[in-house]
Amino acid sequence: MLDISILIPAAGASSRMRGRDKLTETVDGLPLLRRQALRAIDTGAHVAVTLPDPDHPRAAALQGLPVQVIEVPDSDLGMSASIRRGVGLIPRGIKAMIILPADMPEIETEDIQKLISSFQSVPFPMLQQATAADGTPGHPVLFPQDCFMALQTLTGDQGARDVLKANAHRLRQIPLPDRRALTDLDTPEAWRAWRASQGDACLTG
Repeated sequence: MLDISILIPAAGASSRMRGRDKLTETVDGLPLLRRQALRAIDTGAHVAVTLPDPDHPRAAALQGLPVQVIEVPDSDLGMSASIRRGVGLIPRGIKAMIILPADMPEIETEDIQKLISSFQSVPFPMLQQATAADGTPGHPVLFPQDCFMALQTLTGDQGARDVLKANAHRLRQIPLPDRRALTDLDTPEAWRAWRASQGDACLTG
C-alpha cells in the first residue's frame, strides 16, 4: 500500500438536497459514495471515509470495501470536523493526505493518480491541487505530512483553504480534463442538470 492516504469526507448532512442524500444517488450503477471510494482504492493508497456514525445509512454503500471508516460525532461543525478527525486517525507513516470530496461524480482514478505521481516526482514536499482544464482551482488536493498539524486546527465549513493560502509558494496545480475538478453536486437542481448533460434526465438514475 502507498504511504499516502485519501480522505473522503462523507459526514455532512446533505441539507441542500431537501430530504435526499446526494452520496447515495446512483452514478454508473453505484451509490456515489461507493463509486468515489472505489476510485480511491484503485490508486493503491490507504482510504479513509468519514461518517456521522458507523450505523449511518451511508455505511451500507461502503460494505465490503477495504476502507477505514472514521466516526465524526461533531460533524455538524462543518467539513473541518471531518478533516481534523481524519488526519488524527490515519495510520502512522503516511507522507501525504489527499482530500477527495465525496460529491464529485466525474473524478476518476487516473485523476487522483496524477496528484500522487506529481507529489512523488519532486524531492521536496509540495502541495498538489487539481484544476479544471482552464486552470480554475478545484479538487482533490494533496497535503504533505508537514501540513497535518495545520489541518487539525481548522474550524468551520471552509475546508482547507487557509492551509492552501499559507502554502501558496509550494503549490503545484494539476490540470484535469474539462471540469472534472469543479463538478460537485449539492442540490436536486445540480443533479438534474448534470444528469441531463450525461443524457439521463432522472434524478436517481
